[in-house]
Amino acid sequence: YKANGSNAFSDPGDAHGLSKIAKHFIAGQLAHARGMCAVLAPLVNSYKRLGGYEAPIHITWGRINRSALIRIPRAHTAESTRIELRCPDPSCNPYLAFAVMLGAGIDGIKRELQVPDAMEENVYAASDPQRKSALNVLPGSLDEAIGELEKDAVIREALGAQICERFISAKRLEWDDYRLEVTPWELKKYLTNY
Repeated sequence: YKANGSNAFSDPGDAHGLSKIAKHFIAGQLAHARGMCAVLAPLVNSYKRLGGYEAPIHITWGRINRSALIRIPRAHTAESTRIELRCPDPSCNPYLAFAVMLGAGIDGIKRELQVPDAMEENVYAASDPQRKSALNVLPGSLDEAIGELEKDAVIREALGAQICERFISAKRLEWDDYRLEVTPWELKKYLTNY
Protein backbone atom coordinates (compact mmCIF):
# COMPACT_ATOMS: atom_id res chain seq x y z
CA TYR A 1 0.00 0.00 0.00
CA LYS A 2 1.01 3.56 -0.61
CA ALA A 3 1.50 5.98 2.28
CA ASN A 4 -2.02 7.33 1.72
CA GLY A 5 -3.56 3.88 2.30
CA SER A 6 -4.45 3.13 -1.33
CA ASN A 7 -3.37 0.02 -3.22
CA ALA A 8 -0.02 0.73 -4.92
CA PHE A 9 -0.73 -1.96 -7.54
CA SER A 10 -3.98 -0.38 -8.75
CA ASP A 11 -4.49 1.98 -11.68
CA PRO A 12 -8.11 2.01 -12.86
CA GLY A 13 -7.03 3.81 -16.05
CA ASP A 14 -4.80 0.92 -17.17
CA ALA A 15 -6.19 -1.81 -19.45
CA HIS A 16 -5.30 -4.43 -16.84
CA GLY A 17 -6.02 -2.19 -13.84
CA LEU A 18 -2.34 -2.23 -12.90
CA SER A 19 -0.02 0.59 -11.87
CA LYS A 20 3.54 0.97 -13.16
CA ILE A 21 4.81 -0.35 -9.82
CA ALA A 22 2.67 -3.48 -10.21
CA LYS A 23 3.97 -4.05 -13.74
CA HIS A 24 7.58 -3.67 -12.59
CA PHE A 25 6.86 -6.08 -9.72
CA ILE A 26 5.39 -8.63 -12.17
CA ALA A 27 8.37 -8.17 -14.51
CA GLY A 28 10.73 -8.90 -11.60
CA GLN A 29 8.88 -12.07 -10.68
CA LEU A 30 8.89 -13.23 -14.30
CA ALA A 31 12.61 -12.40 -14.64
CA HIS A 32 13.46 -14.46 -11.55
CA ALA A 33 10.84 -17.22 -11.90
CA ARG A 34 13.42 -19.86 -12.79
CA GLY A 35 15.68 -18.82 -9.91
CA MET A 36 12.80 -18.89 -7.40
CA CYS A 37 11.54 -22.28 -8.49
CA ALA A 38 13.67 -24.45 -6.15
CA VAL A 39 12.24 -22.54 -3.20
CA LEU A 40 8.66 -22.44 -4.49
CA ALA A 41 8.67 -26.09 -5.63
CA PRO A 42 11.17 -27.70 -3.27
CA LEU A 43 10.49 -31.43 -3.71
CA VAL A 44 11.30 -33.94 -6.42
CA ASN A 45 7.56 -34.57 -6.78
CA SER A 46 6.84 -30.84 -7.17
CA TYR A 47 8.03 -31.16 -10.76
CA LYS A 48 5.52 -33.89 -11.52
CA ARG A 49 2.85 -31.34 -10.62
CA LEU A 50 4.52 -28.62 -12.69
CA GLY A 51 5.11 -30.87 -15.67
CA GLY A 52 1.71 -32.54 -15.46
CA TYR A 53 -0.49 -29.59 -16.47
CA GLU A 54 -1.68 -29.07 -12.90
CA ALA A 55 0.23 -25.79 -12.51
CA PRO A 56 1.50 -23.26 -15.05
CA ILE A 57 5.03 -23.77 -16.37
CA HIS A 58 5.20 -21.06 -19.06
CA ILE A 59 6.69 -17.81 -17.76
CA THR A 60 3.84 -15.53 -18.82
CA TRP A 61 1.22 -13.33 -17.23
CA GLY A 62 -2.35 -12.45 -18.06
CA ARG A 63 -5.68 -11.43 -16.70
CA ILE A 64 -8.05 -14.13 -17.85
CA ASN A 65 -5.48 -16.77 -18.75
CA ARG A 66 -5.51 -19.63 -16.25
CA SER A 67 -2.39 -21.13 -17.87
CA ALA A 68 -0.30 -18.04 -17.08
CA LEU A 69 2.32 -18.21 -14.35
CA ILE A 70 1.08 -14.88 -13.01
CA ARG A 71 -2.63 -14.17 -13.17
CA ILE A 72 -4.34 -10.87 -12.50
CA PRO A 73 -7.82 -11.64 -11.12
CA ARG A 74 -10.57 -9.19 -12.02
CA ALA A 75 -10.78 -6.56 -9.32
CA HIS A 76 -14.14 -5.14 -8.29
CA THR A 77 -12.48 -2.24 -6.48
CA ALA A 78 -9.05 -0.61 -6.61
CA GLU A 79 -8.28 -2.04 -3.18
CA SER A 80 -8.84 -5.61 -4.41
CA THR A 81 -6.28 -5.38 -7.24
CA ARG A 82 -3.71 -8.13 -6.78
CA ILE A 83 -1.46 -10.57 -8.59
CA GLU A 84 -1.29 -14.34 -8.18
CA LEU A 85 1.90 -16.28 -8.70
CA ARG A 86 0.52 -19.74 -9.47
CA CYS A 87 3.49 -22.12 -9.22
CA PRO A 88 4.24 -22.41 -5.47
CA ASP A 89 3.86 -25.96 -4.22
CA PRO A 90 1.98 -26.64 -0.97
CA SER A 91 5.21 -28.16 0.36
CA CYS A 92 7.19 -24.91 0.16
CA ASN A 93 8.30 -23.04 3.26
CA PRO A 94 6.05 -19.93 3.20
CA TYR A 95 8.67 -17.73 4.85
CA LEU A 96 11.29 -18.55 2.25
CA ALA A 97 8.70 -18.37 -0.54
CA PHE A 98 7.56 -14.88 0.47
CA ALA A 99 11.18 -13.76 0.81
CA VAL A 100 12.08 -14.78 -2.75
CA MET A 101 8.80 -13.55 -4.26
CA LEU A 102 9.27 -10.14 -2.63
CA GLY A 103 12.96 -10.05 -3.54
CA ALA A 104 12.16 -10.73 -7.18
CA GLY A 105 9.34 -8.18 -7.30
CA ILE A 106 11.35 -5.47 -5.55
CA ASP A 107 14.22 -6.07 -7.98
CA GLY A 108 11.76 -5.45 -10.81
CA ILE A 109 10.63 -2.20 -9.19
CA LYS A 110 14.18 -0.99 -8.44
CA ARG A 111 15.39 -1.71 -11.98
CA GLU A 112 12.09 -0.61 -13.55
CA LEU A 113 11.90 -3.84 -15.54
CA GLN A 114 9.34 -3.78 -18.32
CA VAL A 115 6.64 -6.41 -18.26
CA PRO A 116 6.20 -8.31 -21.55
CA ASP A 117 2.85 -8.31 -23.31
CA ALA A 118 0.13 -10.21 -21.49
CA MET A 119 -0.70 -13.67 -22.81
CA GLU A 120 -4.48 -13.95 -22.73
CA GLU A 121 -4.88 -17.25 -24.54
CA ASN A 122 -4.42 -20.69 -23.03
CA VAL A 123 -0.72 -21.40 -23.63
CA TYR A 124 -1.28 -25.16 -23.86
CA ALA A 125 -3.82 -24.63 -26.68
CA ALA A 126 -2.03 -21.68 -28.32
CA SER A 127 -2.64 -21.46 -32.04
CA ASP A 128 0.77 -19.93 -32.83
CA PRO A 129 3.39 -22.68 -32.27
CA GLN A 130 6.25 -20.21 -32.89
CA ARG A 131 5.07 -17.91 -30.11
CA LYS A 132 4.53 -20.87 -27.78
CA SER A 133 8.01 -22.29 -28.43
CA ALA A 134 9.56 -18.86 -27.76
CA LEU A 135 8.17 -18.77 -24.21
CA ASN A 136 10.48 -19.53 -21.32
CA VAL A 137 9.40 -22.32 -19.00
CA LEU A 138 10.08 -23.21 -15.39
CA PRO A 139 12.74 -25.84 -14.63
CA GLY A 140 11.64 -29.40 -15.29
CA SER A 141 13.32 -30.99 -12.27
CA LEU A 142 14.59 -30.17 -8.82
CA ASP A 143 18.14 -30.54 -10.12
CA GLU A 144 17.57 -27.94 -12.84
CA ALA A 145 15.83 -25.62 -10.36
CA ILE A 146 18.77 -25.80 -7.93
CA GLY A 147 21.09 -24.85 -10.77
CA GLU A 148 18.89 -21.84 -11.59
CA LEU A 149 18.88 -20.77 -7.93
CA GLU A 150 22.68 -20.96 -7.85
CA LYS A 151 22.85 -18.61 -10.86
CA ASP A 152 20.34 -16.01 -9.55
CA ALA A 153 22.11 -13.49 -7.30
CA VAL A 154 18.89 -11.61 -6.46
CA ILE A 155 17.15 -14.73 -5.18
CA ARG A 156 20.25 -15.90 -3.30
CA GLU A 157 20.44 -12.48 -1.64
CA ALA A 158 16.73 -12.60 -0.72
CA LEU A 159 17.39 -15.86 1.12
CA GLY A 160 20.59 -14.70 2.74
CA ALA A 161 23.96 -16.41 2.35
CA GLN A 162 23.65 -18.90 5.21
CA ILE A 163 20.09 -20.05 4.46
CA CYS A 164 20.81 -20.22 0.74
CA GLU A 165 23.92 -22.34 1.24
CA ARG A 166 22.15 -24.76 3.57
CA PHE A 167 19.05 -24.94 1.38
CA ILE A 168 21.08 -25.75 -1.74
CA SER A 169 23.16 -28.32 0.14
CA ALA A 170 20.05 -30.06 1.51
CA LYS A 171 18.34 -30.06 -1.89
CA ARG A 172 21.45 -31.46 -3.61
CA LEU A 173 21.47 -34.34 -1.10
CA GLU A 174 17.75 -34.90 -1.71
CA TRP A 175 18.28 -34.93 -5.48
CA ASP A 176 21.14 -37.41 -5.17
CA ASP A 177 19.00 -39.71 -2.99
CA TYR A 178 16.24 -39.60 -5.60
CA ARG A 179 18.59 -40.06 -8.53
CA LEU A 180 20.12 -43.19 -7.00
CA GLU A 181 16.82 -44.80 -5.95
CA VAL A 182 15.52 -47.68 -8.10
CA THR A 183 11.73 -47.37 -8.12
CA PRO A 184 9.07 -50.08 -8.53
CA TRP A 185 8.15 -48.47 -11.87
CA GLU A 186 11.70 -49.01 -13.14
CA LEU A 187 11.73 -52.62 -11.98
CA LYS A 188 8.37 -53.32 -13.63
CA LYS A 189 9.27 -51.49 -16.84
CA TYR A 190 12.84 -52.73 -17.37
CA LEU A 191 13.73 -55.79 -15.29
CA THR A 192 12.06 -58.41 -17.49
CA ASN A 193 12.85 -56.62 -20.76
CA TYR A 194 16.56 -56.05 -20.34
